[in-house]
Amino acid sequence: MMNKKNALNKADNATKPAAPKKTMAKKAVAKKPKPDTAPQNTSSPIALPNNRVWHLSRFTDFDISLFKQGKHYKLYEKMGAHVMQYLGITGTYFAVWAPNAQYVSVIGNFNGWQKGSHSLSVRWDESGIWEGFIPHVGNGETYKYFIQSNTGEKLEKADPFALRSEEAPKTASIVWDTWYEWDDKNWLETRKKTNALNQPMSVYEVHFGSWARNLDAADDFIGYREMAEKLVPYVKEMNFTHVEFMPLMEHPYYPSWGYQVTGYYAATARYGTPQDLMYLIEQFHKNDIAVIFDWVPSHFPGDAHGLYNFDGTHLYEHADMRKGFHPDWKSYIFNYGRSEVKSFLISNAMFLMELYHIDALRVDAVASMLYLDYSRKHGEWEPNQFGGRENLEAISFLKEFNEAIYKHFDGVQTIAEESTSFTGVSKPTYLGGLGFGQKWMMGWMNDTLKYFEKNPAYRLYHHNQITFSTNYAFSENFMLPLSHDEVVYGKQSLVYKMPGDEWQRFANLRALYAYMFTHPGTKLMFMGGEFAQTSEWNLAQSLDWHLLQYSPHKGVSNLVKNLNILYKNEPALYQKSFDSAGFEWIVNNDGANSVLVYARKGNQAYNDLLVAINLTPVPRQHYRFGVTQAGVWQEIFNTDSTEYWGSGKVANQDKISEAHNIHGKAHSIVVDLPPLAMIVLKKR
Repeated sequence: MMNKKNALNKADNATKPAAPKKTMAKKAVAKKPKPDTAPQNTSSPIALPNNRVWHLSRFTDFDISLFKQGKHYKLYEKMGAHVMQYLGITGTYFAVWAPNAQYVSVIGNFNGWQKGSHSLSVRWDESGIWEGFIPHVGNGETYKYFIQSNTGEKLEKADPFALRSEEAPKTASIVWDTWYEWDDKNWLETRKKTNALNQPMSVYEVHFGSWARNLDAADDFIGYREMAEKLVPYVKEMNFTHVEFMPLMEHPYYPSWGYQVTGYYAATARYGTPQDLMYLIEQFHKNDIAVIFDWVPSHFPGDAHGLYNFDGTHLYEHADMRKGFHPDWKSYIFNYGRSEVKSFLISNAMFLMELYHIDALRVDAVASMLYLDYSRKHGEWEPNQFGGRENLEAISFLKEFNEAIYKHFDGVQTIAEESTSFTGVSKPTYLGGLGFGQKWMMGWMNDTLKYFEKNPAYRLYHHNQITFSTNYAFSENFMLPLSHDEVVYGKQSLVYKMPGDEWQRFANLRALYAYMFTHPGTKLMFMGGEFAQTSEWNLAQSLDWHLLQYSPHKGVSNLVKNLNILYKNEPALYQKSFDSAGFEWIVNNDGANSVLVYARKGNQAYNDLLVAINLTPVPRQHYRFGVTQAGVWQEIFNTDSTEYWGSGKVANQDKISEAHNIHGKAHSIVVDLPPLAMIVLKKR
C-alpha cells in the first residue's frame, strides 16, 4: 500500500517554496480588505508554475496543538478555502482534515475536475491536515476535494468548512468570503440587557421557505434580502422580541426542514448568498429584534458528498454504530470523544456568533445526545464506563460548548431542546449543570395541549393536568414552546386541536395563548399560529395569509400582538420568570368550575398582576378570589374582547377589594369571568 508521503511525492508536480514563518490571516476591518497575504519569502524563486499547487501553511504549531486537543474554537480562520496573496499572486489556500487519506487534491471548474491536477500536501505533524495554495483561483470558483483513502476508496467531498455551496441538488462548494460591512454596532452593545434572562423573550419561529412564497416567480422561494422587506416589519408589528429560524445552513434535502445539515459553515444557497443572510440579520437588529438560529450538532446525513465516511473512515461519526447511527432519523452521530470533531462543532457555533452576529443558538435534539439508549432497544446500546446510560462524551462536549459561547460573547443565549428529566440542563457548569441559558418546557407543552383538546365538560376530571407544570416550573430556566412539531404529521393546526364550534375553537385558542403568556417562562410560537392557521404546516407552500381577512383570524392576530405588548410592558411577567417568587397560586383547586387564578410578581409589589382564567363556555358570575393587596384592581386585559372576536359581554371591570378573607388572603374581590377567557387585573 502506498503511504501518504509516497503518494504526495508522486502526485505533486509543484515547486515548493520555503515555509513562511507566520501565516495568520488578517482580520477584516471596516472597509473591505484585500485578500490575505502570506509573508513573502525572498529565498523562493519568483517564477513559479501557476497551474499547480504551491505548498505553504496558514497553521502555526499552536494551532495544531489546539486542534489536536479539541480546543481550537476558530478553525474557520484556517480550514476551508481562503482567498489570499502569495508572492504578489492572488489565489486560494485550501486546507482539509483527512488523516486517513492516501492522496488529496482539489477538483473544480478551474482544472476541468481532473483528480490528479492540483494535489495538496499532508502536514508533517500527524495532524492529518492536507493543504496548499492554488494561484488564480478566486471567489465564485466551484470545487470539491478528491480523496483517495488508505484502502483505495475514491471519494469526492464538499468542503466541511465551505462558506458557500451550490444550490441543491448540486453539491459542490464555492470559494467565498464572509466580509460584510455591518451596521448593527448599537444592537451588539446593548443586547446584553435586552437579551437577558430577566427581560421579556417572545420568539417567533420561522421556516424560511414556507413563511411566504413568490407565487408568480419560476423559483418561488423568497430570498434573504426580500424577506428583510417582508418579515422584519411583520415581526416588529406583531411585537415579538426574537425571531428563530429553523436551520439555514446548507442541507441537500429540503423536506428535512434543514435538520439534515451537510454544510455547517454555509448559509443555504436556496435563498441567496451569505452576505444576503447577514443583511437580513442586520435589519432585525436595527429594529431591536434578536435572531436565534437552530443548530444541529446531534447528527448529520449520509449524503455521499457530506461528512459521512469523509476520508474513507468514520472520521466525524462514531465508528461504533451503537453510538454512531441514529435509528429515528437514519443519520449519523458525531464522535464527541474525538478532539478534532469537538473543535469542528464548537468552531461552528463560534462562527455563527462572530461572523453572522447571531444572538442565540437553539440546540436541536439534546436528549438524543445525552443518552446512549435514546430510541434504542435492549442490546442496541452499550453502557458507559460506569454502567450508566448517559453519554459522557456528549455531556462533556455540551458543557465545553456552552462555556466557550458564554465566555467569548456578551449578551447571547443558548437554548436546549431537551425533553427528559436530565438534571441541570440550564444550570451553570460550575454547579454541575450543562450550562445552557434555557431549556424547552416540553412537559408543559404536552400537558397543556392535551388539556385544551378535551371537551370543557370533561376538563374538571383533568384539572391537575393544567396545574401540574408549576410543580417543576422553576427547576430549570424554561421556555414554553408551541413549535412546528405540534402542527405536522396529522397533529392538526392549533385551532383545530380545540374542541367545540367555531366560536369555542377560537375562544379556546385565545385562552391557551393568554395562559402561555402569563405562565412563568419565556415564550415561543410557530409561524401561522399567531393568526390561527387552519391547515397543518406544509413546507411546500406559503402560510394561508388570506385568512387574515376573516374576523376570527384577525381577532387572534390582534390578541397575539397585544399579548406581546402586555408581556413587554408588565415587569411582573418577566422579571422573575425563573424564580418561584414571581408566581403565586390563588385558586388552583377549583376543578369543578375549571377556573384558575394566580398572581405574577416582579421586583416591585405595585407591579403585581392577578390572572383569572375560566376554561369552560359557561360564564362564572360573581366569582370571588383573594388578592395580594388591598385597593382598586383594574382590568387591563381580557381575551373575550370584541377586538379579539370575543363576546365582549364582560369587560372593563374595576373592582375595589373587600376585607373578606378567602384563599388565605385578608382581602378579596368579586368579578364576572367571561366564558373560555382570561382576564388580567392590576392594582391602580
